[in-house]
Amino acid sequence: MRIKPFRGIRPPKELVEKVNSRPYDVLSSDEARAEAEGNPMSLYHIIKPEINFEPGTDEHDERVYASAREHFDAFREWGWLVQDPKEQYYVYAQTMDGRTQYGLVVAAWVEDYMEGRIKKHELTRRDKEEDRMKHVRVNNANIEPVFFAYPHRDDLDAIVARVTAGEPEYDFTAGIDGFRHQFWVISDDETIARITEIVSQIPAMYIADGHHRSAAAALVGNERKEQNPHHTGEEEYNYFLAVCFPDNQLNIIDYNRVVRDLNGLSDEAFLEALRADFDMEPKGGEVYRPCGLHNFSLYLSGEWYSLTAKAGRYNDADPIGVLDVTISSNLILDKILGIKDLRSDKRIDFVGGIRGLGELKRRVDSGEMRMALALYPVTMQQIIDIADSGNIMPPKTTWFEPKLRSGLVIHELE
Repeated sequence: MRIKPFRGIRPPKELVEKVNSRPYDVLSSDEARAEAEGNPMSLYHIIKPEINFEPGTDEHDERVYASAREHFDAFREWGWLVQDPKEQYYVYAQTMDGRTQYGLVVAAWVEDYMEGRIKKHELTRRDKEEDRMKHVRVNNANIEPVFFAYPHRDDLDAIVARVTAGEPEYDFTAGIDGFRHQFWVISDDETIARITEIVSQIPAMYIADGHHRSAAAALVGNERKEQNPHHTGEEEYNYFLAVCFPDNQLNIIDYNRVVRDLNGLSDEAFLEALRADFDMEPKGGEVYRPCGLHNFSLYLSGEWYSLTAKAGRYNDADPIGVLDVTISSNLILDKILGIKDLRSDKRIDFVGGIRGLGELKRRVDSGEMRMALALYPVTMQQIIDIADSGNIMPPKTTWFEPKLRSGLVIHELE
């Protein structure tokens, strides 16, 4: 893998809590407008620039993209964002529920993405890619980072431990999520060179979160290369902003399903159909959480059930077929409920595990949904195996938490 240090554009220490924000794709325009209310320094004015207009304004309007650039320029003019004087790396630590993960903030090489050494496990949609490409183009910068995982290395861990033993540049708890965020600057040339050398020995990195941002950043970089008759390969547009975490520190949580109807079946008929492929155990009214791979939690009519897929109902040798999201899609959603396309069927919705299983119960008890299905989280090794095999995970499989905050550092393309 090829990375380089870069001259980050970032808030002064005393302003970081005003500037930083959640990622653009985890909240609606109305939510961003509410969070940014009364705060002209909020990064939402750049990453959700439709909030600078009347509610209901199309977020893909050309005026909206132009507004992002106007605010980016203004933030720099007013000293809310300042560029560091030299190229350097950074460390970004996130603490959730007493567990901390440490990521290296780097400029990742576009060619590693284009040639498949930065590996993906999800499909991307062209319309979403184009939206983020316009945002990168107009700002001439990667405003928000992407989230990579790499096979952990003791030598990198040791460097990060040494850096983070010092005083952080930023240290705050975000009010919206309650997680702690810390940030250190690595300006020592010897340490920078050593990090670059170690990472060059890593054969691949894996996109954990931010597939559309990764694609957009790499495609814009490649576009710039093709447009430049004097391209040398050393230009800043050959790189994009990434935070790289060791795989053994990451937390993947469950991504669950709620369904509006039982496809015309009664409770009894639905439960009987499940028994063909699952060992079933009633659990009563107390919330039941899946206890391991191939064990599912069903909530129906005020009762929880444990479902364990029977042997022979899935293929252990197939990295996709062995996933619980595949098993549940094939044997429950498709076979019994007739839900064949998770991306388009309006009878199903998805609930990130960060909301807790109580959210599943609430949506069923309210009458909005008929049943809920909780899945055991996928493992980082499953993601790596699928990415290495060139396969793509089914929709709505992974949910990484905590999410990266945006606005701690920005990478400019020139």
